Amino acid sequence: MPTGRLPGLSVRTKLALTYAGFLIVAGTVLLTVVFLFLLRYVPDGAITADRFVPNQSDLVRAFTPAVSWAMLFLLVVGLLGGWFLAGRMLAPLNRISRVAQLTAQGNLDRRVAMPGRRDEFRDLADVFDTMLDRIQAQIAEQQRFAANASHELRTPLAITQTLLEVAEADPDRDVDALLSRLTQVNARAVELTEALLLLARADGQAFERRPVDLSLLVEEATENLLPLAEKRGIVLESMGTPTRVIGSDALLLQLLTNLMHNAIVHNVGPGGYVGVRVAAEPDAVVLTVGNTGHPISPELLSTLAEPFQRGAGRTRQTGREDADADPSVDHGGLGLGLAIAQSIARAHDAQLRFTARAEGGLMVDVRFPRAE
Repeated sequence: MPTGRLPGLSVRTKLALTYAGFLIVAGTVLLTVVFLFLLRYVPDGAITADRFVPNQSDLVRAFTPAVSWAMLFLLVVGLLGGWFLAGRMLAPLNRISRVAQLTAQGNLDRRVAMPGRRDEFRDLADVFDTMLDRIQAQIAEQQRFAANASHELRTPLAITQTLLEVAEADPDRDVDALLSRLTQVNARAVELTEALLLLARADGQAFERRPVDLSLLVEEATENLLPLAEKRGIVLESMGTPTRVIGSDALLLQLLTNLMHNAIVHNVGPGGYVGVRVAAEPDAVVLTVGNTGHPISPELLSTLAEPFQRGAGRTRQTGREDADADPSVDHGGLGLGLAIAQSIARAHDAQLRFTARAEGGLMVDVRFPRAE
């Protein structure tokens, strides 16, 4: 609860007082009009007649107590009725408030689940439930990612510690070999750290948005990865017309590089093919990266974009060689390439979809919104 605020009236009390106040004002106006209307036709002073005829003073004396009781009745009815109606109207808000308090205490499993037909409060409850679903999913993803990241970072640190302990116990140690091995392990740790920072940057959407020609980025990524493709005997082709999207050119280049690098290293080897195409549709810009390769099971397909999930047949050594071949490409062997691509696509309001090709290999489609 926020501190430093003075206590005040509840919303229910304010609504009840407001309702009673309007009722009193309306009653006062009505009785005043009636009173003045009657007095217009009654003279002030004694009236001589065979029987008693009240004058203005008599009417005032008779009317004032009745008006007082009537106003007191309106006040009581206004307060009680306003309190009851305010409670009924604010019940959905109180329900949302209780769930919000439980959420603030760390309970993310409760939902408002407001029944009834649609109105403003139920729209608010539905939006609140949707927000809680997203928060719970993001927290679960962050916890899983943190656990995986700590496990992955522990590996190079443990290797470094082991190498140092072995070297310390060996008087005839080969210093050059030790330094070379430590350099490799340290390089892997640096790559992993950079990948984690890039992933966090994409998830946090901490980048400047501007118009970017996606076809030019495809050409740049193709030039960067062509030596790796030629080394593996993979045919790399790209095509597309100038198409603009809104986003970060650096992150979009990283997305293209990761997808194309993944298509190269998970290919069938010499004679394989990787095709990249950019096409403009009426409401979207579609980037497609397809490659030949081994058949992909549905179970593996559903986990490709998860952090630290390595594709079948991909080993740490393979990733290390790929990274050495071209340090600018995907963080080889870390299992973060497609996860980073997924995060970059999500940060650009794009939809990334994986499809297993019937003849083997993978097809990746990224649908970007058209730039205005």
